[in-house]
Amino acid sequence: MAPIRILGISGSLRSGSHNTSLLRAAAQSLPSGVELEVFDGLRDLPPYDADLDVEPAPAAVTRLRDAIGSADGVLISTPEFNGSIPGVLKNALDWASRPFPDNAFRGKPVSVIGASTGLFGAVWAQAETRKVLGIIGADVLANELPVGMAHTAFGDDGHLLEPDLRAALDELLGVLTQRVGARESQAAV
Repeated sequence: MAPIRILGISGSLRSGSHNTSLLRAAAQSLPSGVELEVFDGLRDLPPYDADLDVEPAPAAVTRLRDAIGSADGVLISTPEFNGSIPGVLKNALDWASRPFPDNAFRGKPVSVIGASTGLFGAVWAQAETRKVLGIIGADVLANELPVGMAHTAFGDDGHLLEPDLRAALDELLGVLTQRVGARESQAAV
């Protein structure tokens, strides 16, 4: 049986991103038979422009859409910029939402997590991201994982230091992989 493929998307471009670190921690915590690949092309996406959204789409856009389309599920880790979604992540979601309604996210199981250096772990950005994904047509899981004080949250080995956060991440990943499995079972019927 082929492994379940989860695409990780970090809403932060910063080289020392806490949200990319959170995706790496998730990759270390995945159940057996599940792989996570972190998408690294958000920086290459042009600003969304309907005039550019024609066939063929820009190469960076095609790469994003193909990565989402070929994944079994998606895990998005977002920081919070001014109480909302970072522009680079919103731009990626806008590109991925086309063509509507039959886009790469349609029916795809997606979980949203987030990390910030503040106390609240990007909860507003997570809520906004889930809202956008729901409108796009993704199968958005209600679970969230706010990692506050992210600059002190990770050990040298990349794992989350706080046992409750590790357990919450494990639970969220379990729910995501179960949802992927249920979707694949329905598709096989």
